[in-house]
Amino acid sequence: MSELVTGEAVALELRPARLPSRALAVLIDLIVAVVVYIAVTVALVAASASLDDAAQMALSIAAFLLVLVGGPIAVETLSHGRSLGKLAVGLRVVRDDGGPIRFRHALVRGAIGVIEILMTFGVVACIASLVSARGRRLGDVFAGTLVVRERIPVGPSGFVPPPPPWLAGRFSGLDLSAVPDGLWLAIRQYLTRMHQLDPQVGWVMAERLAFDLAAHTGTPAPQDVPPGAYLAAVVQERQAREARRAYGSGTTEAGPSASSWPGPAVGVQGGYPSPGAQPTAPLSPPPPVSYGVEAAPGVARPGVPVDGVSSEKSSEGPRPAVPPEGRPASGFVPPA
Repeated sequence: MSELVTGEAVALELRPARLPSRALAVLIDLIVAVVVYIAVTVALVAASASLDDAAQMALSIAAFLLVLVGGPIAVETLSHGRSLGKLAVGLRVVRDDGGPIRFRHALVRGAIGVIEILMTFGVVACIASLVSARGRRLGDVFAGTLVVRERIPVGPSGFVPPPPPWLAGRFSGLDLSAVPDGLWLAIRQYLTRMHQLDPQVGWVMAERLAFDLAAHTGTPAPQDVPPGAYLAAVVQERQAREARRAYGSGTTEAGPSASSWPGPAVGVQGGYPSPGAQPTAPLSPPPPVSYGVEAAPGVARPGVPVDGVSSEKSSEGPRPAVPPEGRPASGFVPPA
């Protein structure tokens, strides 16, 4: 199994093709190529009967190169690595990074294939495929390609939970170009499995990943945002950028942005709302999201006292002054 990482931090598991399936595909391709070569040779012999022996030999060599060498190269280039035999067996030639092959890859594979397949009757190719860990022949090694199986069952990918709505769009200005693919993969694996971890272990892992991510972006992570929510928000921002790059300037649904919450919010520290923050406008507050723990330590939430002080604010307005005992309230206010 060969594992690759894409731009969206998705691990691709490519299953290399083994010798039996590759041999069957090569056999089908050779049968088709030999049939075409015989037909072309018969047509050339009939058309060049009046030529001398040297001209007929030159035409035979040209037919051999065009049909048995140039034909497979052209077919693999135009079909992006799927010849007739590979299409019948369910194989495909890809680059080492999982991308489609180009003309230079097919040219190197075809040129070396003449030696290790045609001239040695496939002995060299079989030995190289058996020795290689991924079943590659010499043409694949020099061309930087890999023959993989396409007809494999695809399992469901892990679900990455979205960030809280109050964090959507907060990290649109981060520079994510220096973040390595390995870190993206580690963050994605944590987000898909964080509910299966122990809360304390999950919190420590999230803090470590958030610290590494902030070190590569050059911007420190906000202290009042749980590290799991911070990781989810940055991953969503990266996916939104990849979608805009792939589909043009179209917008993606990233939830409500920070500008949709007017006025100061409860628990705002450092420009980022804390879990449970709610707007002053008559809007429904976002539900609290748990990312491995109940809430960030030391962050005020509505209705929950922190250090003996509640974060709820009274909406009744100022209370009237209470007169001392024994003196009735006359309502008269002495002049200043």
